[in-house]
Amino acid sequence: MGEDTARRGEGIAGVRKLLRHFPASVTYPVALAFLACTEVLIRLGGPHENLSLALLLGVCTTLPLTFVLGADRALPARAGAAVAVTSAGVLALAPFRTLTLAGVAAQLASVYWLGRAGAPRLSGILVVPYVVLALVSQDDLTTRVMAVLVATLASAAAATGITHHVRSAALAHSATERAFADTLLAHAARGERARIARELHDVVAHHISMIAVQAETARLTTAGLPADGATRLLAIGDTARTALTEMRRLLGVLREDADTAVNRRPQPGLRQLLELVDESRDASGSRTRLIVSGPVAPLDPGIEVTAYRIVQEALTNARRHAPGAAVDVELRYAGDDLAIRVRDNGPGPASPTAGHGLLGMRERAATVGGTLRTGPAHGGGFLVEAWLPVRAEALV
Repeated sequence: MGEDTARRGEGIAGVRKLLRHFPASVTYPVALAFLACTEVLIRLGGPHENLSLALLLGVCTTLPLTFVLGADRALPARAGAAVAVTSAGVLALAPFRTLTLAGVAAQLASVYWLGRAGAPRLSGILVVPYVVLALVSQDDLTTRVMAVLVATLASAAAATGITHHVRSAALAHSATERAFADTLLAHAARGERARIARELHDVVAHHISMIAVQAETARLTTAGLPADGATRLLAIGDTARTALTEMRRLLGVLREDADTAVNRRPQPGLRQLLELVDESRDASGSRTRLIVSGPVAPLDPGIEVTAYRIVQEALTNARRHAPGAAVDVELRYAGDDLAIRVRDNGPGPASPTAGHGLLGMRERAATVGGTLRTGPAHGGGFLVEAWLPVRAEALV
C-alpha cells in the first residue's frame, strides 16, 4: 500500500509539473472541456445515439475560451471566440438540452473578459440570445429556467468586466494627466532656472568681476600703498574670484537639462574638497595637504556642505592672515562625528576678536548640531576644529 501511495503521489506531481508548462489560457479551457465531457457522460448514463453530438457541443462550449483568455490575442480573435462559445451554448441548450455547468462557466468567463478587453457592446450583445431563448421557450420550463439563469449571470459578469475596463481606463487617463502636468512643471522649472542663470551671469557675475579687477588694479597701480593695504586688496581679489568660481558652478547646475542624470545640488560636498585644496594651493603658492582618516562613507548632504564651507572659510582665512604658510586639512570619520581640523603654521590673526568668517563657521556648525573651536594652535599657527554629527539620531 505504501508503494501504491508513493506512485500515486509521483503521478500527481508529474501532472502538476506538466501543467506548469502550459499557460492558464490553455489549462483552464482544457479542464472545463474535460469536466463538460464528464458531465455529459454522467447525464446520458452510457452509450446513446446523441452521445457524439453531446460531447462535441461540450467541447465547443469550452475550448474556444482559449482564444478569449489569451492576452496576446487581437480583439477581433477574442470576439470571434466569444461568439463561438455563445453560439455553441445556445445550440446545446435549445434543441439538445446539454448545456453543462462547465459550458456555463465558459460563457460567463467569455463575456467578462470580453468586457474587460474593451468590447462592452459585444459583451452585452452576447447575453441577448439567452434572453430571446427564455422568451420563446414557453413549453419547456427547464430550458427557460436555464436560459434565464445564464442570462442573469452573464449580465452580471459582463457588467463586472466592463466596470474593470472603465476603471482601468480612468486610472490610465489620470496617470497620463499627471505625467503631462509633471512635464509642464519640469518645463516651467527649466525656464525659471534659465532666467535666473541669465540674471546671475549678466548682473551679479559682472559686478563681482569688476570688484576683482578693480581690487587687483588698485593693488598694482596705487603708489605708496602700505603692505597691509596691499594684502587686503589681494584678499578682496581672491574672495571675488572664489565667488565667481562658486557662481560658475551654480550657473552650470541651473543650465543643466532636466533629463540628465547628474547631481543637481548647487552646493558642493566632501568630494570636492580635493579640488578646493588644489585651488588654495595654486592661489597662495603654499603647501596645503588633505589628510583623511577613518572609514570614508557618504554623509547627509547638509553635513557635507557644512563641512565643505567650514574648510573653505578656514583656507580663506589662512590665505588672508598667513600668506605663504603651510596648511593641513584633516578629516576624521568617527562612529558618530565627523571631525574637521584645519591648521596653519602662520602667526595667526592679528586681532583676538572673531571676524565674520569665524562667526559664520560657528553658525554653520551649530545649524547641524555641531560645535566649532578656533584659536592659536600648540606650537604656533592657528587652528580651526569642528565636530559635526553624522548619525540620524544625532541630527535630531
